[in-house]
Amino acid sequence: MGFAFDETMSGTMERVDQPGQAVPFSFSIHVHAPSLGRHLRDGKATLRGTVEAPGLAASAALEGEITMRPLGRRLIRYEFEFDGDDGRRYRFAGQKDIRWTDLRRSWTTLPGEITDAAGALVARCLTRFDARADWLQFASSWRPA
Repeated sequence: MGFAFDETMSGTMERVDQPGQAVPFSFSIHVHAPSLGRHLRDGKATLRGTVEAPGLAASAALEGEITMRPLGRRLIRYEFEFDGDDGRRYRFAGQKDIRWTDLRRSWTTLPGEITDAAGALVARCLTRFDARADWLQFASSWRPA
């Protein structure tokens, strides 16, 4: 048996071809680790959901992986792919670096980048988990799966 939970991260993205023009960026994900034992060994779980990236992808389906190692490696890494409105494949990668001296910020702030299929940088993103507004919903979404 494993576990599942839901999470939404919201913030902004700035495309490299439009410097200085930050636009809203968000993603909502369902995370699933089918085996708790395996997750405790490797920290990995699958994620699926949707991404909102105006000018790049309007409500696109996403799929990827999350690595949760807040104690040993002190990180939570999000990696997912999605198809843009232009039909191209894009990849988001971001990482929360957990700092015990700044728990609130390090657990809720996720810097990341969007790259194209060739690995070229498309946009830089900064998202946050809104702990005040979303904590109860997030906590109640955790369940055995």
